Amino acid sequence: VQHIHTKSKYKYDRMFISKKTKAKIRDRRKKNLAASKTKTKGTSKRNDTSSSSSTKRKLSAIIPSNTNATDRIINDDRNDDDDNNHTQQQEEEVSNEEYNVTVPTGLNGKELKKFRKDARRTFRTRNVGVNEGLLQFVDEEGTPLFKPPPNTTDDTNTNETPEVDEQETPPPTPPPTKKRKRLKIFPRINDLLAEAAETKRTDKLQAKKDTYENSIPPSEKANYVALDCEMVGIGAEGKQSALARVSVTDWAGATLLDTFVQVPDKVTDFRTFVSGVRAKDIRIGSAAMELHACRRKVGGILNGKVLVGHALKNDFAALMLNHPKLDVRDTARYKPFMRTSGRGGGKLRPRRLRDLAKEHLDLDLQMEGEEHSSVDDAKATMMLYKLVRGKWEKEAEGVVAEKLRRSGKR
Repeated sequence: VQHIHTKSKYKYDRMFISKKTKAKIRDRRKKNLAASKTKTKGTSKRNDTSSSSSTKRKLSAIIPSNTNATDRIINDDRNDDDDNNHTQQQEEEVSNEEYNVTVPTGLNGKELKKFRKDARRTFRTRNVGVNEGLLQFVDEEGTPLFKPPPNTTDDTNTNETPEVDEQETPPPTPPPTKKRKRLKIFPRINDLLAEAAETKRTDKLQAKKDTYENSIPPSEKANYVALDCEMVGIGAEGKQSALARVSVTDWAGATLLDTFVQVPDKVTDFRTFVSGVRAKDIRIGSAAMELHACRRKVGGILNGKVLVGHALKNDFAALMLNHPKLDVRDTARYKPFMRTSGRGGGKLRPRRLRDLAKEHLDLDLQMEGEEHSSVDDAKATMMLYKLVRGKWEKEAEGVVAEKLRRSGKR
């Protein structure tokens, strides 16, 4: 059972219509439609009757005895037209009254929109195939509140196709969009404070290093040199190393020696991706130094010096040289620079030079896919030694004193 607002003569009443009554209304509507179709067919007959009535009027002017018959025919035609107009008005009133919906008072804009939406949804579900334009919203006095949409006025207009111009006008070009100005991003105050604190800390450390380094006399600085070598592979599988380049730097990082070395044996693996050595660099007849001459020159530079390096054991094997153990400062064997391993951290393992340089110097060294430079490696080892020189030298003096004590000398 549904309730529909219907319009009477004086006011709107709310009626409850059952499914059976609704079926009767649909049948009556079908009959009215059939009557309207027969009416169109009867127009031609009425035209014929009108023509016959006109002839009868003409005859009545001539034959007065037939005046009563002609008047009766004209009156009958007028009565038929009035009946047809009355039935058509009744159909329109029924159809309009059936689809009128009274809007309650006191609704705001959002509630009114929801009410109309629910009414349209209910209309579509209960009146399948009926034009939605028949639905009309009225107030309590019966005055329409909203105009019907232009495309859904009557059932007869739905079949009409709108006229289209032969020359379609192009769509209007959209207005140019305004470019948004990029907002300036200002750093946060906490970031600025942290950056200032970090700068202050680094400046303080650098000042401390400079003060310590200036306290060392130049004559003592001259006693320190750094060494690094690059090797190539010889032998059947290229696993045996041979000297191919030697670099020696001083305390300040100045290069004392940097030369390629001729390899007397056949090179089976140049290890270019690591060593940076190519065949043209160590070819006989090039600027590369002969092996024995290189050994003599390096030995003369290292004589009486404190030697700094990383994994110097491999460099000594390639140079076929030795150096006093008390004058060797190997960053690969210095305990604070080593990593612990094994159960409980009882074993110490050497670390890579690039890891130490990144951790302590913030220096990118020996990057993946890049060739190594023996000069850069020698400078890095000297910088690492400078960081811990005071502590390292005290430990070295303690080792010397312990050896003298054990040997019975003072």
